[in-house]
Amino acid sequence: MGTEAAPSARPFSVTSEVGALRTVLLHRPGDELRRLTPRNNDQLLFDAIPWVERAQQEHDIFAEVLRGRGVEVLLLADLLTETLQVSGAARIQGISGAVDARRLGHVLADELAAYLRTVPAADLAQILMAGMTFDELPFGPDATSLVRRMHHGHDFVIDPLPNLLFTRDSSFWVGRRFAITSLAMPARVRETSLTDLIYAFHPRFLGVRRAYESHTAPIEGGDVLLLAAGVVAVGVGERTSPAGAEALARSLFEDDLAHTVLVVPIAQTRATMHLDTVCTMVDVDAVVMYPAVQDSMCAFAIRKKDGGGVSIGGPDPFLRVAADAMGIGKLRVVDTGLDGVAAEREQWDDGNNTLALAPGVVVAYERNGMTNARLADAGIEVLPIPGSELGSGRGGPRCLSCPLSREEV
Repeated sequence: MGTEAAPSARPFSVTSEVGALRTVLLHRPGDELRRLTPRNNDQLLFDAIPWVERAQQEHDIFAEVLRGRGVEVLLLADLLTETLQVSGAARIQGISGAVDARRLGHVLADELAAYLRTVPAADLAQILMAGMTFDELPFGPDATSLVRRMHHGHDFVIDPLPNLLFTRDSSFWVGRRFAITSLAMPARVRETSLTDLIYAFHPRFLGVRRAYESHTAPIEGGDVLLLAAGVVAVGVGERTSPAGAEALARSLFEDDLAHTVLVVPIAQTRATMHLDTVCTMVDVDAVVMYPAVQDSMCAFAIRKKDGGGVSIGGPDPFLRVAADAMGIGKLRVVDTGLDGVAAEREQWDDGNNTLALAPGVVVAYERNGMTNARLADAGIEVLPIPGSELGSGRGGPRCLSCPLSREEV
């Protein structure tokens, strides 16, 4: 499954958005996407019903582009299966996170949990990711379970996790430590439990330490940009709350993982759900940015004070305060064009959501031709990938990837 080389594998560490990418966590779309219907796709945060086979083909192309540039690709489903094979504690924790007695009642929940404890690791991983319907329960109806009698057979006894392919959100790395996030939307809450299992119990992650973990204030990885060593930007909008941003900042300061956290208010809309939907780094001193927010985007600067405590300044213009914190004269900006309609279309199609493989080298959806051309004109090498089906959940190459190891810049 591609993880046998664990003892000799490079250490996990990420200190920037653009250092040469060495190891990344992806999730190849699977049966969880086949659970989407016109009846539930809004609730499960998809704007359309994806063509699953094409989404898998597009994702395979993405993974091969990364491998072709020397990136080690770890797949979440493989890691989860391996984790459940080697750890009984992981099995218990995974089942506990998926079986909700408050919703199912104790009779049905106990019976389902008992069954899942007997399931082989690969099958259990599949259930934890793709969910299970009442019709798929492996035991007959129990007259004592009102819950089962009152649900339709196609209702979910365990909800699917179709947004798992966006591995950026449930965890991120700062330096040599990982952060488990708190996802805001009910459809995604359980994703972090699977990521947590892998980091806690998989042999590849033996000895890694946590940077931050919150079960209260929402924060998602798509809102977190590592602008430079010690400088972190956090978007606050639809998915990340001010309390989540502040808690992350204080935790990073306590662990000496950052000296400045820039908290960036963004519109609380579907089109701009995360900071990385309007701005990502494409070089050590350059960002691609949606022009509609370029002049208005601001930031509160939270700084670690000598001797303890923090100071909070701003709001000030984001581009200026970011450059100051990074210790550079100015951030170069590549925008998505002066044509407002076209720029809006490409922002919606994740034109600003690029994944840097090295300084000045990014992966981008091929459909965003105007943005990609402007990046090329600015000296950025663009590696285009198809994303017609992958993008139906509103996420680009950065959303689809969780870097585990980058070289220093």
